[in-house]
Amino acid sequence: MEQVAAAGTGGGPGEAPAVSVVNPGFLPIAGHSIARHQLGLALALGCTRIVVHAEMLTAEIVEIQHAAEARGARFHIITAARALVGLVAAEDELFVFAEGFLAMPAEARRLLDEAPGVLVLPVEAGVAAGFERIDINHAWAGALRMPGRIVAGLGDLPADWNPVAALLRLAVQARLALRAVPQALLERGRWRLVRTEDDAHAAENDWLAQHTAADHMRSPGEWLAVQGVRRIGPALLHARTRPWVVAVAALVLVMLALGAGWWGWSGIAFALIGLGWVLSQAAGMLAKVEQDSLLESSGRVRGGSWLNPLLDVVLIGACAWHGSSAAVTGAGAGTAVPAGATWFAPVVLVLLLWLYPMVLREFCWTGWLCDRLLVALVLIGMTLILPVQTALHLIVLALLATALAQAHGLFPNRLLTTGS
Repeated sequence: MEQVAAAGTGGGPGEAPAVSVVNPGFLPIAGHSIARHQLGLALALGCTRIVVHAEMLTAEIVEIQHAAEARGARFHIITAARALVGLVAAEDELFVFAEGFLAMPAEARRLLDEAPGVLVLPVEAGVAAGFERIDINHAWAGALRMPGRIVAGLGDLPADWNPVAALLRLAVQARLALRAVPQALLERGRWRLVRTEDDAHAAENDWLAQHTAADHMRSPGEWLAVQGVRRIGPALLHARTRPWVVAVAALVLVMLALGAGWWGWSGIAFALIGLGWVLSQAAGMLAKVEQDSLLESSGRVRGGSWLNPLLDVVLIGACAWHGSSAAVTGAGAGTAVPAGATWFAPVVLVLLLWLYPMVLREFCWTGWLCDRLLVALVLIGMTLILPVQTALHLIVLALLATALAQAHGLFPNRLLTTGS
């Protein structure tokens, strides 16, 4: 048995494809067309044959074809409904997506994986959202899964029928099970039909918000990274700026921080480290949006984890070099500074920043220690009034004392667990 996916790129129910300036299937969401998002869902559902209904070959279709074939799927373009009959065997299963259908991949995959059927919404809410009414109580939710044997019925329909509309009609006539899509998905923007450019702009904002949502209170640096992705991310993705480019920008800031730390400009170094961490988080979020929405890998950039050790090495160096310079200046000529004396405190600090989130996971505040922007701001603030080494000692003592107090129940474990 073969899994087949079919998608339309034009035309209304029971009509020949309509000619329009904007094709809903090619409207961009987060840098990729809706048809490309549908392809990712089809491949994740195990489809090995992709069928697209289109009047002519376009650059967008060629791009989808290359993406499908690169992942081992066969690709076909049909101009009439009857052409689908020869592509689907009776033992196959066919997934059908409406033109402009866009849903959060996890929900769509879960519903379509469960069993064959026509996904439906309550008629009032569904029709108001642009979905097609199929009976007195239901509107089609834009996706269905049907046995391949039903496809043979296309040969009995007029040649000018839109394939997607024809398949929907055949599925309903065959009394395929109607499977309800939770209306909450529609209300929260996780399931929609995109028809116009205005719809696409609204959907894109919701799409990024949904993919960057969190169930915890964000730290300052993480919040800043999320805001950057939601505001600048669409422009970057439409320009086909890959996440690794943003990660390279973060790496440049880290290298500048290394130079600033070498010359003893610790404040500038700390600031550059914090900004570099924010950029690395933004790169990881952009990669996550691509991976989760297209259901495929987006390269090796994931959460900026590969850059975090380098950030901390530069942080240690900036603290130690500044402390060494200050120690030499204060000691005077002929007084030797013990080797490693200025490295101990920053190394202990960084080890605590890595240790606490791993071994004290039940305490919410330890998650904030991963935020290097927050760490940088604390260091900048304290070094304005204290020597670097003194500030490091006080921070280390404060972390140890807080952990001990929390472990003995002296402080409530009360950070908000909801976020956006």
